[in-house]
Amino acid sequence: MTIYCNYIKPLIDKIIALILFVLLFPIGIIIMGLLLVESFSNPFFVQSRPGKGGRTFRMIKFRTMNKAMDSKGNLLSDDQRITPIGQWLRKTSLDEIPQLLHVIKGEMSLVGPRPLLEEYLPLYNEEQKKRHEVLPGITGWAQVNGRNAVDWEKRFQLDLWYVDHVSFWLDLKILLLTLKKVVLREGISSGSFVTMEKFKGTVQ
Repeated sequence: MTIYCNYIKPLIDKIIALILFVLLFPIGIIIMGLLLVESFSNPFFVQSRPGKGGRTFRMIKFRTMNKAMDSKGNLLSDDQRITPIGQWLRKTSLDEIPQLLHVIKGEMSLVGPRPLLEEYLPLYNEEQKKRHEVLPGITGWAQVNGRNAVDWEKRFQLDLWYVDHVSFWLDLKILLLTLKKVVLREGISSGSFVTMEKFKGTVQ
């Protein structure tokens, strides 16, 4: 596993990510134009996320939500802020295209546990912290086994299983299953939430 994760996997990641970025670049330009016309604001969403070893990096995605607030200055709920184009981007997973740059830079992998919010770091128990032993991924074992439709406990179980079993063949399987999920548009949301309900820690 060490040889694969440290040498083979990063090389494969960067080659595939570079090819995909070149192929998807024209689509990315079109998406940028659509988002600019829709909101007249920055088409990118940038946020600090923890990567391997818990080290943070500035993750970039196409923006799928506006910044609408209530009368008290609080952001409205996700389902009230998601834009029509943003909803389409999420359903097709095209909002993830800019993350190929992170794979090329070595900050992410094509496959691995999804990088979660930085604010969750203090909430992890010792077992859950193991998800940071590998690079975060654009897709992962949790994404092909329910994506946002599974609860947090199941999601962590799936992420940790991946960390313990990472291999070339498992990564290939996840990539193929991801393609299937994107085509069928499965597991985009969880219940009443457009995205995933916030993680509040595990009850011991």
